Amino acid sequence: MTRADTPAPTPSFRSDVTVELVKHSAADTDVLWAARVSTAGEQSLEELHKDPERSKGLINFLMRDRHGSPFEHNSMTFFVSAPLFVFREFHRHRVGWSYNEESGRYRQLEPVFYVPDESRKLVQEGRPGKYVFVEGTEAQHELVGRAMTDSYRQAYETYEEMLAAGVAREVARAVLPVGLYSSMYATCNARSLMHFLGLRTQHEEARVPSFPQREIEMVAELMEAEWAKLMPLTYAAFNANGRTAP
Repeated sequence: MTRADTPAPTPSFRSDVTVELVKHSAADTDVLWAARVSTAGEQSLEELHKDPERSKGLINFLMRDRHGSPFEHNSMTFFVSAPLFVFREFHRHRVGWSYNEESGRYRQLEPVFYVPDESRKLVQEGRPGKYVFVEGTEAQHELVGRAMTDSYRQAYETYEEMLAAGVAREVARAVLPVGLYSSMYATCNARSLMHFLGLRTQHEEARVPSFPQREIEMVAELMEAEWAKLMPLTYAAFNANGRTAP
C-alpha cells in the first residue's frame, strides 16, 4: 500500500497532559548519606539501612540553609506528553535536566492537538509583570475551540499533502502549529525538580510568587505528585521552607 492509498489519520483534540514516572533512583536516604559523608566518611553509607524519619531534622536544616548538593544524588525519569509550546518553555530548564523528544524528522507526527477546556482562563488583564487571567465568556470559549480545531485540521491536511508529494518530513513539519502534542523523556534530580516547581507552579506556601502558564503548571503538578511519594521528607522540607530550591 502506498502513502496515497493509506487513510489519513483523523485529528484528535485534548485539553490534558500526560506525566508518567518511568524509572527512578530517589529516596530521602539519598540526601542523608550524601550529606553525612562530610563528617562520617565511608560510615555515611550506614544511612542506607536506617529509617530516614530519624534524620528529618537534617533534611530540613539542609533545605533551610540551602546546602543544595546532597539533593542531587538521585534520579527521576518522566515520560511527558504535552503541546509543543509547553516543551519550548520546559527546555529553558537546563541545569540538572536531560531531554529526549520525539523527532519530526524521523517519523510522521500524529495529529493530536491542544484545545483548552472550559476551566482554562482566557482573558489577560493588566500590564506586563502585573496581570491576572480571568474567565472567558461563552462566546470566547466557542471561538477558541472553533478557531483552533479549524486551523489544526487545515495545517495537518497541508502537512499530509506535502508528505504525499514526497516532501521530506523535516520540511513538511514546518506548517504544524505549536498546539501539536509531542512526547519526551525528561530526567532530573530533586534539586533541579525543586527549582522547576518553584518557577512553574503557583502555591500558597511559596516564598517567592510565580505566575506560570497554566499548561506547563499542569505538567509540574503531576511531576510534583510523583516526587512527593518518593521523597516525602524532602518534599515536606521543600514546602516548609518556602518552596525555594536549595
